[in-house]
Amino acid sequence: MAPTVPEFYAGKSVLITGGTGFVGKALLEKLLRCCPDIGTVYLLMRQKKGLGCEERLKDLWSKRVFDLLRDKDPEAIKKVRLINGDITEPELGISDADKKELQERCNVIFHSAACVRFDQKLKDAVFNLNTTGTLRMLTLAESMKNLQVFVHLSTAYCRCDLEMLEEKLYPAVHNPRKIIEIVEWMDDDTLQYLEP
Repeated sequence: MAPTVPEFYAGKSVLITGGTGFVGKALLEKLLRCCPDIGTVYLLMRQKKGLGCEERLKDLWSKRVFDLLRDKDPEAIKKVRLINGDITEPELGISDADKKELQERCNVIFHSAACVRFDQKLKDAVFNLNTTGTLRMLTLAESMKNLQVFVHLSTAYCRCDLEMLEEKLYPAVHNPRKIIEIVEWMDDDTLQYLEP
């Protein structure tokens, strides 16, 4: 018989990117509240707007979405381990020690970090964030010894041409590696022309 969700996550170590975003907050809260025996929840987080990662985690924990969890299990936050990093940086900007720990211990990745702004420069959106950031996460995932699941949560509008979006893998319209290559070599004027 298949394990229940809490049984599956018991003792597991989970890495979440985009944990401060709309979906990431809900995911983090749900895992901590509904899977009491979960192991470590690694949260990849970068400094932002002059706030360090510890300050951002404290701010995150104060959000309303965590009210029930704070009342029910105020110690749950101790299961969260910050990984200082940034998906826009080579090697995700994480330390060698953190990388080694993830390679040894991580069982599940939820990659939800992405830019959902539509006025972003194409080079930034593709090269630094959504496409290359995902490639960087996949590269790290390939080195993990105990990884069982990699979940990629794509941006909300990536398949807006479909009337019904199913929970399945859709083939890419264009080869993501080719898109990265094009954005690397194409001049800014041509990219600006293509952005609309």
